Amino acid sequence: MNRLFFQPHQAGLSKVEAAEHTLRTINPDVQFETHNYNITTMDNFAHFMDRISHGALQDGNAVDLVLGCVDNFEARMAINTACNELSQIWMESGVSENAVSGHIQLIIPGETACFACAPPLVVAANIDEKTLKRDGVCAASLPTTMGVVAGILVQNVLKYLLKFGTVSHYLGYNAMQDFFPTMAMKANPTCDDRYCRKQQDDYKKKEAERPKKVVEQAVEEVVVHEENDWGIELVSEQTDEELQAASGPVPDLPEGITVAYTIPDKETGTSEEETVEETEQSLEELMARMRKL
Repeated sequence: MNRLFFQPHQAGLSKVEAAEHTLRTINPDVQFETHNYNITTMDNFAHFMDRISHGALQDGNAVDLVLGCVDNFEARMAINTACNELSQIWMESGVSENAVSGHIQLIIPGETACFACAPPLVVAANIDEKTLKRDGVCAASLPTTMGVVAGILVQNVLKYLLKFGTVSHYLGYNAMQDFFPTMAMKANPTCDDRYCRKQQDDYKKKEAERPKKVVEQAVEEVVVHEENDWGIELVSEQTDEELQAASGPVPDLPEGITVAYTIPDKETGTSEEETVEETEQSLEELMARMRKL
């Protein structure tokens, strides 16, 4: 019951059913299609590929993006195989066994590394992961880490689908050190997945046929006013000396961080010549002098 979407009254439901109920409550306008099965079996894998190819909301087209949020390597390899065969772009994500780190990865078949291009040892060595369970060890589940990784995944999805910002090819999260490593991995030419190698060949052919872009440097035109009968000039309201006097020292900051403003060393707007002399006269006497002026 420590999963993010589970609620006490959902005890006994599968994760798929509980997730659908919770998500429908959060946003009833979203259309859901649920299938509670193991995608690694032959029949279910074929149905899974069919839904990727014809599961779009309109005209039975292929879906725009597949998100992998499974918790074992066997299921990840099944998604990877299906997306490689169908040339389907997808994003893989996961949280570590100790629940204090995670990652997201954008996989473009043929262009970037697929899940099998740089697999973990359990996949590279063709070991049955069921035999690797250690006695007395249970995979941890920390909702905060899962929430952070899920948020990063959704943010990357929005940037990809809505075409803004920089879409991360790989972004990790280390909760122990608040470290977010990022990188990009090219496809492995000797990948064990034959569909991945085929997608790589297709991508190379497309790149060779694509015309090279010629970058034209924009020439900035200088605006020249030939006539200025009134002698109008644009000048700054503050001199360089005034701007420097109104600014304080800039502290040493990490790369990418700047200050919005600085605190000047001394207050500006007053000087020694503008100070008012002290006097022994009372306020009433000073006001009487002002009335006589």
